Amino acid sequence: MEFGRVNENELKKIDFSLPPDPAMNKFVLKGKPLKHPHIYVGCAKWGRQEWVGKIYPAKTKEKDFLEHYVKHYNSIELNATHYKIYGETGIAKWAEKAKGRDFLFCPKMYQGVTHRGALNGKDFISNEFFRGIMAFGKHLGPIFIQVSDTFSPKRKAELFSYLESLPKDLSFFLEVRHPDWFTKESEELFGFLHKQKIGAVITDTAGRRDCAHMHLTIPKTFIRFVGNSLHPSDYPRIDAWVKRIKKWLDNGMKEVYFFMHMHDEATSPELTVYLAEKLEKVGITIPQPQFVAGQQSLF
Repeated sequence: MEFGRVNENELKKIDFSLPPDPAMNKFVLKGKPLKHPHIYVGCAKWGRQEWVGKIYPAKTKEKDFLEHYVKHYNSIELNATHYKIYGETGIAKWAEKAKGRDFLFCPKMYQGVTHRGALNGKDFISNEFFRGIMAFGKHLGPIFIQVSDTFSPKRKAELFSYLESLPKDLSFFLEVRHPDWFTKESEELFGFLHKQKIGAVITDTAGRRDCAHMHLTIPKTFIRFVGNSLHPSDYPRIDAWVKRIKKWLDNGMKEVYFFMHMHDEATSPELTVYLAEKLEKVGITIPQPQFVAGQQSLF
């Protein structure tokens, strides 16, 4: 992910600390931990050639990447659906790879809906998107809606109308990026999402600290963590997230979706292992990538 990227020599100047929880979070989380909350961790894509010989067996072909990916992670932030509408047949083939596993696909809304023109008048193309992803069946996780960096609060009425039209039997999270959403507009935005039972995406990236807003509009969270290719700053940032996730779970969080991004995705497995090991130390067990014999993570 390029969003929020800064030059490496600027990283040491950035305050990566997470802001305190907004007051509304106390009303969203009920204060008592669930016996069995769901923790889903993954990446943005499974098609990484750099992972062949690392977590995928040597000589693994691209068509078989997903078959191996589901052995290492229990979720994926599926960006492929942002660039193309997939039919039921293709989606069903992906779902089949996860058969028998507690694995969720979290498809990103098609860009033809969210990034090309107004949000209204997109009923047909939206329905085609939904028709395809329903083939995931029980492996369908929340749908991730992102509006463009230039989509400002001036289009608030358009956005709210669109969100109100979404199917009520599906789960959604929204990511906004325009800086004005995180100023005086934030209270109305997050209040509206709470009313509509739509989650708020939290994006933790170096160059846009405002997007790491910590707002919980439902007792679920969708975190897009953008690391910097195992830069020394990546590890204390993960430590801070482990502490915050533990706090939320102790107070009634039902579901956590944590997706590992890198500007160079080759090293995502290493940082995922670090995350898993840190979570294990506070009593939270998640799947973690298993490296091919002879290969080792850095931890």
